[in-house]
Amino acid sequence: MKQHHYDLLVVGAGPAGLAAAHAGARRGARVGLVDAQPRAGGQVWRHDLRFGVPAMARAQIEGLEAAGIALLAGREVTLADPHRLLAVHAHGAVALHWRKLVIATGARELLLPFPGWTLPGVTGAGGLQALAKQGLPVAGKRVVVAGTGPLLLAAAATLKRHGATLVGIHEQASTAQLHGFARQLWRWPGKLAQAVALRAGLAPVPWHRQSTVVAAHGDQRLQGVDIVTAGGPRTRVACDLLAVGWGLVPNVELARLLGCELDTSCTHPVVRVDLQLRSSHPDIHVAGESLGIGGRDCARIEGAMAACFALGDVRGGEALRHRREHERAYAALLARSFQPGEQARTLADPDTLVCRCEDVPMADVHAHPDPRQLRLVTRCGMGACQGRICGAALRELRLTSPSTSPTAVRPPLTPVSLAALADASFDPYEPGKP
Repeated sequence: MKQHHYDLLVVGAGPAGLAAAHAGARRGARVGLVDAQPRAGGQVWRHDLRFGVPAMARAQIEGLEAAGIALLAGREVTLADPHRLLAVHAHGAVALHWRKLVIATGARELLLPFPGWTLPGVTGAGGLQALAKQGLPVAGKRVVVAGTGPLLLAAAATLKRHGATLVGIHEQASTAQLHGFARQLWRWPGKLAQAVALRAGLAPVPWHRQSTVVAAHGDQRLQGVDIVTAGGPRTRVACDLLAVGWGLVPNVELARLLGCELDTSCTHPVVRVDLQLRSSHPDIHVAGESLGIGGRDCARIEGAMAACFALGDVRGGEALRHRREHERAYAALLARSFQPGEQARTLADPDTLVCRCEDVPMADVHAHPDPRQLRLVTRCGMGACQGRICGAALRELRLTSPSTSPTAVRPPLTPVSLAALADASFDPYEPGKP
């Protein structure tokens, strides 16, 4: 098995990871950047087959080689022990040894169960956006975008750019909530300009406030959705695709596997760090969405900060603190303004599947309120996604606490061949300790 050694290893090649890698390289470190995707950019800067990536992302990605940064794309970190990770790719596995580690593993979508959500044609808002960028033919398809938050507009803009027919955008938040959010955007002029541009580009598309998709219908695939708008009756709208976005969930599995402490005071746990973004493991720093959903700009600042502090450049890290606090204030505003409401938490009926991997309906979840009992009796959270979807949904639905979920993080993080395990000399039953 190949062995690679780095002064600074960064896991995750999104905005936070790219910023960390470049900051580390500028300080003379030997830097490795590993990501599961075949191209750097993460979910935010996912390569669009037709339109490429934004100029800001292109400069960061194309500058990796010139900066001497080793990009290990298409490699998924699946095992970890102190100062070593096992990254698996199509042709085998590689052991990555590190002196300092920056975890920048980003986030995934929050999906909430509702009748019909498992039909082909129903996806997350960010999921359909990613599929369109990767070549899914959406031109001419009738698309409904629903949920809450700015991701709805970003996803809708991408789908429109790829030729989709946007039937409507259904935002759960009320007019008062949206106006309250907009009135505070003067503090972040760049984000205000971005919001105005997105809304202007979607001007012809019907945009409904205080409106929620409550069910999806179809025989073999999606054919229509039921929508409830405040003050109006339940109506059915024909569509080919439904993109539902309820927000994002931090990816903390790798940090947890490495023994980093988590903050479980919020609905979805985040990694606990000190003022220098250092976790409870003294050689592991964390940046971006694993610290709480903050967005692209916050992730880039934190990535650079994490690398500076990890490599001993305290002055460089401190110079970014004010900007980070400013962006985190915006993140707090987002969290207050766009949360799934009570209606979204009560959409699932007793027959609605909660765990799609193991076909566990909501009735079984209510019948087994203890998470351990739920796992043992129904296998909820023990399927292919290992609880990443249903665990987050149950926390958001307040059916389990942030400190528990249908399954614990266990190695390996992702499927790995026995041959790779044997070659790696990793013990898959001994997670790394701080």
